[in-house]
Amino acid sequence: MSQKEIERLFSELDTSVQLLQKELGVSYLEGLSETGENIVDGRSVVQDNNRLSDQAVQLLTTLYQELSLENMNPEEIRKSFQLALLKGTKSDQIQANHQMTPDAIGFILAYLIEKVIDTDSKKIRLLDPAIGTGNLLSTIYNSLTLKKIEVEAEGIDNDDLLLSLASINFELQGQKLKLTHQDALTDLLLDPVDVVVSDLPVGFYPIDENAKRFKTSSNEGHSYAHHLFIEQSIYYLKDSGYGVFLVPTQLFESKESAALTKMIQSEAFLQGMLHLPKELFKSEESRKSILLVQKKGDKAKQAKQVLLAQIPDFKNQTSMQHFMQEVEKWKQENIKNKK
Repeated sequence: MSQKEIERLFSELDTSVQLLQKELGVSYLEGLSETGENIVDGRSVVQDNNRLSDQAVQLLTTLYQELSLENMNPEEIRKSFQLALLKGTKSDQIQANHQMTPDAIGFILAYLIEKVIDTDSKKIRLLDPAIGTGNLLSTIYNSLTLKKIEVEAEGIDNDDLLLSLASINFELQGQKLKLTHQDALTDLLLDPVDVVVSDLPVGFYPIDENAKRFKTSSNEGHSYAHHLFIEQSIYYLKDSGYGVFLVPTQLFESKESAALTKMIQSEAFLQGMLHLPKELFKSEESRKSILLVQKKGDKAKQAKQVLLAQIPDFKNQTSMQHFMQEVEKWKQENIKNKK
């Protein structure tokens, strides 16, 4: 992977965004969305009602035409776009639930998915019901593709700007993705998927009437959105499919967790809970873990031993290798993936 190429594409994206910001008075992410749409739409500048000066149109057109995306692989393009997204989330002061999932976590999630899916799988359908800018799903897409697994991906979000950025992120890389602009906790028009993977939004869900449809809804006040998302995700999994979620480490320690535990026991098997390195988080309260659940079905059974682990510091290669060996051993003893 060429760091020089990654930085060059980021610089070109950044230059075009700053020009659009100056001309249109938009936020960084809005400018990134516009420049991204220009690039995927034939590398031409959309000029509605003379919004842009002739000089800006000329500068942008020249910049777009000189892009050398054809010489970059999808992961290089993703990392370039990610740098622009990171700058945008900082400059626009995006709320915590819209922050990007770090790459290292994405790679761990992809690794776990690869381990638990059917060993004969050549194609897999993925869903992220809170896709945001798409960086997490795109990371997993690329990782599984390198393993010769064909990926069909779907994403849902109720934020149209983030959804636009996700669409551009995938299209620039030539990835196949279906996007839906919707509240993912309402009825969804999608076929069941093999795996739901998501960095779940944490906090309260404001629409109490809708929340009442769920087993994990609270009896008083607002319900936890991340509880509802886990339940909804299980419903849209194929039988024996997996849910791989980034959740608060204290997920099962709140008073509302009893309903969540009961729902999981009714609909699925809790197969694992892996705690991410504390170095990744600013405080103990913000720490997250990976929840692994499997929907009940003919090829599903409760693991004899739930995968409980502390993921080591990603920089410690020896510890990471030991961790991966433990996961492999757990898989061999507990996940048979029988046809």
